[in-house]
Formats: sequence, structure tokens, C-alpha cells
Amino acid sequence: MGDLNTDLADLRVAVAEHVPAEVAPVLKADREKFVGLVAEAAVKPGAAMPDFTLPDAGGARVRVADGPAVVVFYRGAWCPYCNLALRAYQQELLPELENLGVKLVAISPQLPDDSLSTKELEFAVLSDVDNELGRALGITFRQDPKLKPTFDALIGDVEKINGAREWELPYPTVLVVDGEGVIRYIDVHPDYTTRTDPADVLAAVKALRGNASQ
Repeated sequence: MGDLNTDLADLRVAVAEHVPAEVAPVLKADREKFVGLVAEAAVKPGAAMPDFTLPDAGGARVRVADGPAVVVFYRGAWCPYCNLALRAYQQELLPELENLGVKLVAISPQLPDDSLSTKELEFAVLSDVDNELGRALGITFRQDPKLKPTFDALIGDVEKINGAREWELPYPTVLVVDGEGVIRYIDVHPDYTTRTDPADVLAAVKALRGNASQ
């Protein structure tokens, strides 16, 4: 079993080595804007999870506030850091969560047809088109329009992938929602190359059981 933080650090090095020379400084400058940033607008523990139902890859609607649940926001299937984290959560979190009776849900602003395939992931992958839920949670931001040509060259038209006119993305975020639909834990990562450690998520989930018994 790998260590997510180590794997993310290795990926940062690999990305820096393999992107075109003219793109590397643009990506580096973009990331550095977010390092150390705090998402002050993000919802705080104790708030109710907004009552949204979002479509999965097959078009079925899922009510996000139905807990207990771990809810993972990611930027999109085009983001290698997101893919690495989601697969780590599947390997390290999903079996434990299933044993605890807690569901795992991943959410991005991508259209349902462009979300990560359910063949790859064994948990629900939902589409927050236009970032309505992410915005309600205070975890979205708008990219600098000047960077769009660089990203389009690397991954394709982000707005088309997301089916949205605004180039808005969620910060990578993990929330733990209890059985009453209340957010008990939130961890927001403005630096998109870092993610919540699976051990921290499990600790937050296990704390739910302690709170429920009090």
C-alpha cells in the first residue's frame, strides 16, 4: 500500500519533467498562487450539508446530504492528482468505510458522460454541473482567463468538458457528513497537488460513532 503524500510528491516531479518547456513555468506560477492559501469562505463543521441531488454517470440522481458519507470534491478526470487521490481513496478508504456503513461519493463539475468511469471506481461519481453545490459550500474559485489557452492545450476545452460558460473549479475537498446530514469534518486544499490523507478521513469518520454514542 502506497503513501498518498509520497505518491503526490512523485507526481509533482513527473509532471514538471514531462510537460512542454513553455508550459512548465505557467503551471508552476499557477500552483504557487494557491500554496498556503486558506479557503476562508468554506463552510464550517456543524453546518448542514446543502440539500442537492446530483446525477451519476448513468443519470441517476443521488442526494448528497444522505449520510453518513465521505464526500470528495475533485477538479476533474483530466487532473492527474485527482485520479491518483481517488484511486488511493478506493484502495485505502472504501473497504473501511463499507465496514462502518459509510458511503463514499466523489463530485466534480464535469458533465456525467465525462466523469470518471464507474468501471474504474467502485463508488458513486457525481456531476456538480455549474458548481452549484461547490459554490454553496464556499469551496470554488475562478481560474485566471489568461491561463485557459495553456490548460486547453494540455487537456482540451475545460468549459466544454464541464458544460459551463464560467471556468470555475472546486478546491480539492473532503467532507464527512453524519447520519443527520450535518457536516462534521471538512478539509480544503487550495493547492491542488496536495490532498487529505486517508488516515485523517478515517479518524473523522470514526469520531462520528463516538459523537453518536454520547
